[in-house]
Amino acid sequence: MSPRLDLALQSGLVLSQPLSVLGPTLDSDLSALPRETQVVQPFKPFHDHFAEQGITAVPESDAPCQDAIVVVPRAKALARSLVHQACQRASGQVVIDGAKTDGVDSLLKDIRKRVDVQGPIAKAHGKIFWFRSTPEAFADWAAPIEQVVDGFRTAPGVFSADGIDPASALLLRALPKKLGSRIADLGAGWGYLSAEVLKRTNPRVLHLVEADHIALTCARVNLDETCAQFHWADAVTWNAPEPLDTVVMNPPFHTARAADPELGQGFIKSAARNLTRNGDLWMVANRHLPYEATLDESFAQVREVSGDNRFKVFHASRPRA
Repeated sequence: MSPRLDLALQSGLVLSQPLSVLGPTLDSDLSALPRETQVVQPFKPFHDHFAEQGITAVPESDAPCQDAIVVVPRAKALARSLVHQACQRASGQVVIDGAKTDGVDSLLKDIRKRVDVQGPIAKAHGKIFWFRSTPEAFADWAAPIEQVVDGFRTAPGVFSADGIDPASALLLRALPKKLGSRIADLGAGWGYLSAEVLKRTNPRVLHLVEADHIALTCARVNLDETCAQFHWADAVTWNAPEPLDTVVMNPPFHTARAADPELGQGFIKSAARNLTRNGDLWMVANRHLPYEATLDESFAQVREVSGDNRFKVFHASRPRA
């Protein structure tokens, strides 16, 4: 997990099986935990990282466990939801491990108002603490069964959970009415862009590719269309079942706190790889992100068709071999 877990184990924390770890990231070292430990991680690349290590990994779970470890995410609503989930599932202890930059101090303060906390232990710019599972103490921290934004189902922690992303709305206004019969939305999120695309065109198939299992579950609710196909996958490595006419996307640019332009560049390369020779890419990005060189390397024709001081919209066509 983190150096903090080792200290906690040396300071009296005892973990029992079945043990579940909620939300670990690539920085989480699980090597000290028993191999039968279950990882709950809805983000596909992280999920696959642990699965490749021989660890049991699932995108979601409500199965009972003895103890649970929560790795604190950045989103406050999601952090609270994970604490609630852990208390609902665990009959023993709930361990909270997180960085200061992800709000662990605030979470500790809130939890202390509800239950008796052991620890906390501070190390490596974060804290770890634990308490006896008390489900009723965190009943109001449960994720809403139905979180609706502008008529769309969303969930705590997913991208743009509280409203339509302005970049996606900008991209939508730039799209032509005809997009072909085979379309993919890479990084589809909870499905806003795809749903709006279906209002203006009638494709044979629309692929929604999303790495966040929770967001994709929302998209399934938001798009009750027979032509929609849902893929829990990393858009960077995803391969379409057949060449596409059009790709639309508002790619993410970070999986952690720091911006990572290579992620969006990987989306561009994936789009070029999956399009027909005459296929089109329509994408929106934050204006400061350096995507132009990758677009020029991947497509014969590239132009900025719209934008403002925050975002830029590109149309790229004719993928290079």
